[in-house]
Amino acid sequence: MPKDLDTTRRMLQAGQTSACAEMQASLAAARSAACDRVFSRTLFDEARASAARPGVEQLPLAGLAVSVKDLFDMQGQPTPAGSVVLAGAPPATSDSPAVARLRAAGASFIGRTNMVEFAFSGVGTNPHHGTPAAWDGRFGALEGPARVPGGSSSGAAVSVATGAAFIGLGSDTGGSIRIPAALNGIVGFKNTARLVPTEGAVPLSTTLDTACALTRTVRDAVLAHEILAARRVTRSPAPLSAWRLAVPTHTFLDGLDPAVEHAFERTLEVLQHAGARIDRIALPQVADLAGIQATGGFSAAESYAWHRPLLARDAERYDPRVRARIERGAAMAAFEYIDLLKARQRWIASVESAIARYDALLSPTVPIVPPPIAHVAPAGGQDAAQDAARDAEFFRINGLLLRNTSIVNMLDGCALSLPCHLEGELPVGLMVWHAALHDDAILNVGLRTEEILQKQ
Repeated sequence: MPKDLDTTRRMLQAGQTSACAEMQASLAAARSAACDRVFSRTLFDEARASAARPGVEQLPLAGLAVSVKDLFDMQGQPTPAGSVVLAGAPPATSDSPAVARLRAAGASFIGRTNMVEFAFSGVGTNPHHGTPAAWDGRFGALEGPARVPGGSSSGAAVSVATGAAFIGLGSDTGGSIRIPAALNGIVGFKNTARLVPTEGAVPLSTTLDTACALTRTVRDAVLAHEILAARRVTRSPAPLSAWRLAVPTHTFLDGLDPAVEHAFERTLEVLQHAGARIDRIALPQVADLAGIQATGGFSAAESYAWHRPLLARDAERYDPRVRARIERGAAMAAFEYIDLLKARQRWIASVESAIARYDALLSPTVPIVPPPIAHVAPAGGQDAAQDAARDAEFFRINGLLLRNTSIVNMLDGCALSLPCHLEGELPVGLMVWHAALHDDAILNVGLRTEEILQKQ
């Protein structure tokens, strides 16, 4: 596993390395075959110059490499959001707040990362720019066929997993940080949405969008969150045994891939052996979400409102799978949208009441291991039946990948995905989560969990 940000900062302070030396290592990783199709735009010269700035090593990010998902504004650059539809748009006149906060903290931006077009999928494929292959951030290259990286922050995750970037700025609307974190063996923290500004980012759902980051460790996730949210996390020295934990069994544990089930149950045993108190609870409210979102949900309606003029002009240039999901929003009536808003608030209140006695909940981040890219890549239009079968498989896998994570978004909650697999196993993520504004508890539980799992 490449060094994490916390370790590297300590080495910088001890004079054991330099920002320029670390940048050279990051750029070597970014140029390697492992980062093929990871970047939509590279900024290597700018990053090298940024790392050499006088005094940069005294800043929180110390001139170290950071990548930026292609939907965030960076001054002087276009913001295509993984699409060709916005290729002719004028460059941004200013940084988005998330980019500005990272820049002020001493980030050296090495490039804009590839992503699912307009962030509308959990799989990670992009027919315009290609799909980066998943990489295990703990143990290196995955053996066998190239596997999906998860989305929509696909390139951001691979940039962190391979060692090209210490932080990958991304977004999470239904799992777009946590899914690729799980499939690449790294850490993804989805903070409570309101804590980080989303202005200056191409929206998917203005109700659910969250600006957040991918890192190599939970220690790094704490620092990244503090910078992005401009707040201090209250750290607790309490052991894991001091926190009240629960595993919701309804939906979250359904149909798990054997590898995921084995890694998850083993992790629970390890945590309990270390003193964790873990209850299993039903949480039947999760079953209500299907009915609440039967008319299409927030992402379809809100993305269609934003994309309507672009679709009228350039519909044929969209990824057909993305376009189909956006266009579903055209059918939602105003009264249905208002009903959805009210139903969500009632559902949040019900779930918050059910989990109030616990400090954090534990679930598999996603129920499957990363499938081969070949299983979901478009067939090419030569055979209609084959195309239809491949599309059906894509949407089946997309639904599975989003199933657990999207529940937290509907809850307006916060969640952390950290790796819980062992060497020789495909990546598996453990999701630690709760309702809104429990961010500090989730991060503290995550820190204790990471410490225990790293001893395996």
